[in-house]
Amino acid sequence: MNSQLKESAQRVQDKLSDLGYPNRVVELPDSTRTAQEAADAIGCEVAQIAKSIVFRLKTSNKPLLVVASGVNRVDEKLISTRMDDKLVKADADFVREHTGFVIGGVAPIGHPEPILTLIDEDLFHCRKLWAAAGHPKAVFELTPDELAAMTRGQVTSVKKG
Repeated sequence: MNSQLKESAQRVQDKLSDLGYPNRVVELPDSTRTAQEAADAIGCEVAQIAKSIVFRLKTSNKPLLVVASGVNRVDEKLISTRMDDKLVKADADFVREHTGFVIGGVAPIGHPEPILTLIDEDLFHCRKLWAAAGHPKAVFELTPDELAAMTRGQVTSVKKG
């Protein structure tokens, strides 16, 4: 394990510590940019990957973070209806501006300002999860309950069907 975390990963580690969690950020030798890559690098099921997807709410121009199971595809129409605002794919600049992280390394915590967060209810079928930690090669382990507490996210259905 690399003792010198990259700056963005260190920000996530600092946030975990600030929140009182003992969880440790680890940097892996291989990319964890996609849920499949992350699962392969960690040696876990794709369903255990808590992927952070940032959308832009069209009317308010605010970010919405959806933390979904790595096996699920987010149903944008469902979320749009629930949010009473149209979801727009966030571009790289919008994601970096609002989260402080690059796409592929967006952590569910450690953003410059709180972000409205929805958490995929299917993540609660897993005992352990892995989330990106601010860099495409950095991750941290957590439980679904820790994810909900850390993000103050709303647990809901986010997938099609």
